[in-house]
Amino acid sequence: MRKTFKKEERLCNKSLLSKLFHSGSSFVVYPFRVVYMDIPLDRIKSPVNVVISVSKRRFKAAHDRNRIKRLMREVYRLQKADLLYPSVKLRSLGLLLAIQYVGKEEMPFATMMGKMEKALKQLVDEGNQ
Repeated sequence: MRKTFKKEERLCNKSLLSKLFHSGSSFVVYPFRVVYMDIPLDRIKSPVNVVISVSKRRFKAAHDRNRIKRLMREVYRLQKADLLYPSVKLRSLGLLLAIQYVGKEEMPFATMMGKMEKALKQLVDEGNQ
């Protein structure tokens, strides 16, 4: 599988977003909070739809928020094919996923990579139960 992050993989639908945040399950792997929910595949275009966010309260400057979101997207893009997609394709359900940055300061790329790997592994474990 190619390591890309296409528009079809982004979660933009407002009704699906509100449903995810109101009835989804969540866990925290610092500095990430992951909210997830299973959904029938016929409702979404890609097996996994993702939204990435950074709190405006913690990072006032837009350029700081944008840099963290860019790093999060890159870390997710590099690891989704190896960790997340194989387990999602085994099930007949799609996955809505929100990854929120809850850390108080920006982390280096390598640290963020390790934390995202841990978060995706925990997501796979919780999805298999």
